[in-house]
Amino acid sequence: MPSLFASYLRVYEPLTAFDRDRQSYWRRYVEQGRAVAPVEGPVRQRTSVLEALGAGWTRLPDLPDEAYVLETDETLLVCPWNLRIRVAEAALNARDGVPPVLADAFVPPVLAGQAKAAVEDWRSGARVLEHGVPRVHEQTATWGVPLRWFVLFDPEERNHVTHPGLRALCYRTEISKARRRSSRALSVLRKSIGDAPITEAVEEAARWLEEFHPRSMVELDYGGLVELLSDETLAADDSPELVATGLAGLSQGEAEEASAAYDRLVARWRAVQLLERCN
Repeated sequence: MPSLFASYLRVYEPLTAFDRDRQSYWRRYVEQGRAVAPVEGPVRQRTSVLEALGAGWTRLPDLPDEAYVLETDETLLVCPWNLRIRVAEAALNARDGVPPVLADAFVPPVLAGQAKAAVEDWRSGARVLEHGVPRVHEQTATWGVPLRWFVLFDPEERNHVTHPGLRALCYRTEISKARRRSSRALSVLRKSIGDAPITEAVEEAARWLEEFHPRSMVELDYGGLVELLSDETLAADDSPELVATGLAGLSQGEAEEASAAYDRLVARWRAVQLLERCN
């Protein structure tokens, strides 16, 4: 199956963020060598979901508990996939704002009903005793990277690989740093442009980060997008720096500097988004 042209924002939490049963499960999971590498995960997720849904999409399937794992000198960090709840949310989003006839064709009412019940159960906290605080550890964006994600990272935190058979670009930081950066960005945006869409988007990202353990790690993975970019483009990527430059310009009242950085960033990622229409 070909690469998915998507990017991913993930949070890896230490085992202490989970209840005892989950801690034991994830320890065994790692010891058994079952952890999935991020480069393989998206395709594996898609395959698992499609196979579990079956023909007709008439039920919300139970899906295996899988995760990405980071092992450091100090601790083990886990990013669970939470596939069942993510499938449920995707099913409901696919029906949102679509005429009933089309909605039922894409997501049958039976599946939609099960998805709604699963999401409501999750959000109400009914599963807290079983799985700990309900939270989704991975966000996905197709054909680009949301600009608000770059706010969370520093250019020095990038990891760029272009070995034969493996091309990857990701940024990774401590969640405490990501929270401080999102808080500063939110303050600048509120003072300079008010309640604009970008302000709301950064605020949403900041709220999401608050759901996780304070010793977590945050990762931005370009995923399959690297297949759309040349080695030279990946090596020269400075998207987090452009965001930082734009925010600095806004905070100092340098509107032209901020606008120039924003325009460069938007033009870069619009070129990637337009590739979706080339098929």
